[in-house]
Amino acid sequence: MKLLESKVAVVTGGSRGIGRAICQSFAENGCNVAFTYNNSKESAENLVSDLNDLGIKSISYKSDASNYDDSVKLVDNVISDFGKIDILVNNAGIKKDNLLMRMNKEDFDSVINTNLSSVFNLTKASIRTFLKQRSGSIINISSVVGVKGNAGQSNYSASKAGIIGFSKSVALELGSRNIRSNVIAPGFIETDMTDSLSEDVINSWKESIPLKRSGSPSDVGNACVFLASDLSNYITGQVLHVDGGMLT
Repeated sequence: MKLLESKVAVVTGGSRGIGRAICQSFAENGCNVAFTYNNSKESAENLVSDLNDLGIKSISYKSDASNYDDSVKLVDNVISDFGKIDILVNNAGIKKDNLLMRMNKEDFDSVINTNLSSVFNLTKASIRTFLKQRSGSIINISSVVGVKGNAGQSNYSASKAGIIGFSKSVALELGSRNIRSNVIAPGFIETDMTDSLSEDVINSWKESIPLKRSGSPSDVGNACVFLASDLSNYITGQVLHVDGGMLT
């Protein structure tokens, strides 16, 4: 039997990069997948086709995770279409890097709203169905820079650090109802966000990693499968570092 057989997952920002890999890993393990996209309609449609070919049900939803009303509507639509939600993966995120001296307030606010407020929005919108079921696995995608910080990423680091504190608080609040809340903190994962980096920068990053290589989106997807499945049913309030030992 597959690890997520007949479960239903919601993945925000699922049409590309790490989100896409999470959707694929879930589907390969028998999970029905609802995922959101913002602008990548063609990519979303292609992913739905790929996931459905794996024998599960998948639907994409155009939704802005940073908007609370959109988030409530999304949860209502997923429950209407799938009947339930077992797993929530808050993955939607953006970067607008700059040194603090040069960063404008709009870029700070937009990163906080998309990366952190979205986690509140979807978690808040999903709580009632989780409470009714007396079960649920919430997985929030943070980053190593949410733990250690990074020059030029004060907005991104703040949003990712906030996710960790939020997730631990939710774990304490909802644990008695069999609702788990955990965090994955990826390290250097090669996605379209890293394609713009020079080869020298990439090699420098790799040299700082004990495993001496970058990670792939599927590494994060596999970690999500573990935290979504019953294999981790006694794990909550934790941060799982998928970083090749970067923070060791």
